[in-house]
Amino acid sequence: MNNKSDSRRDFIKKTVTGAAALSFGGVLPAFSASSYARIMGANERVRLAVMGVNSRGLALSNNFAAQKNCEVYNICDVDSRAAQICIDSVRKIQNSSPKAVPDFRKALEDKDVDALVVAAPDHWHAPAAILASAAGKHVYLEKPCSHNPNEGELLVAAALKYKNVIQMGNQRRSWPNVVKGIGELHAGVIGRPYFAKTWYTNNRPSIGIGKAAPVPAWLDYDLWQGPAPRMPYKDNLIHYNWHWHWHWGTGEALNNGTHMVDLARWGLGVDYPTKVSSSGGRYRYQDDWETPDTQVITMEFANRSTIAWEGRSCNPYPMEGDSVGVIFYGENGSLVITGGNAYTIYDLKNKIINQVKATSVVNTSSLTSPSQQLDAFHLQNFVEAIKDGKALNADIFGGHKSTLLVQLGNIAQRSGKTLNIDPSNGHIKNDKDAMKFWKRDYQKGWEPRV
Repeated sequence: MNNKSDSRRDFIKKTVTGAAALSFGGVLPAFSASSYARIMGANERVRLAVMGVNSRGLALSNNFAAQKNCEVYNICDVDSRAAQICIDSVRKIQNSSPKAVPDFRKALEDKDVDALVVAAPDHWHAPAAILASAAGKHVYLEKPCSHNPNEGELLVAAALKYKNVIQMGNQRRSWPNVVKGIGELHAGVIGRPYFAKTWYTNNRPSIGIGKAAPVPAWLDYDLWQGPAPRMPYKDNLIHYNWHWHWHWGTGEALNNGTHMVDLARWGLGVDYPTKVSSSGGRYRYQDDWETPDTQVITMEFANRSTIAWEGRSCNPYPMEGDSVGVIFYGENGSLVITGGNAYTIYDLKNKIINQVKATSVVNTSSLTSPSQQLDAFHLQNFVEAIKDGKALNADIFGGHKSTLLVQLGNIAQRSGKTLNIDPSNGHIKNDKDAMKFWKRDYQKGWEPRV
């Protein structure tokens, strides 16, 4: 080992303040946790392992590699093709080549890795983040933070126990004009806001009817499934279509709704609802797609306010001229935030009283990196929290609350019930049928524990 690595490890060792361990039903050995409070040198880069780099993870890898205070150190993917593409791409940006570590658990054993970036499928989000936390790593966690409410609560418990930095990928919390718009809202520019309408539209094609097929040589399908109970491989599942299967994904509500519902919750200043309902279904095609392609979720809160989310996966007609956004309706007017880091304020006569235009181009139809320049603000917030103790713009505690809102919407949809919710903790009240969806079954030996 070279002197630089020795020095780095000595530095980490000297700042250890405690130890923590976690196991997944005996599948993993316990990890020793280094201190999360260590002060990194001003010129020392945060070293990252990135888990899941076929789509969004590729964009995050490139963006982190472009940050002068970061180094993408390990690329972890069960698809050997995706891993190589990402390695080649990152090498061109940071002038050093990250190592391929197909099993992210091996990367967690490396003392030179400071943080794990989780961009794997939804069923891996919370389990991977919990493992990383116990291993002494910080976590940048793509939305949604969990596959189901129980996992979200486990993740919050892990953050409290290990006291690491966990930033959720609600990147609009760091976009300058969005922050400015929410600031105006909180300052009373439209009086008391009492209704937030959010939306997402797309024109996704049918995924067809999948056929059983041999697992491709480039794919470690067993590790891809990880904590999820084993299911046969089908030729229309990987990479993106898992989103529309409840077994692994969470539908459009959490795939894209999480972003706008998070802004709505932030703007209205609410946490947990009192009542949640949902209507919709798989309307456009008859295929393997299980989650709704058309859905309206309504969430009511104790402070006399409501959030509504409308998702249309198969009809791209925009609202307010954009495929994604949120409108706040208040006593004295309305405030519209669209997908491109822009907002407009109207009075009750629908006259524009302020308009702030986007400062960067955002391509909301991009699946991987619609807003790279703007997202860099969020990545830097994560790095500054690690290096300097700066407050996170999207910590896991708020991230769980926003994720839970749309999870409750999906539970209302699947159970066919209007859910009555305890506003003190977000739990469903007096409904055993609905509570069946609060947690999931796991592959034996993969149960997450804190």
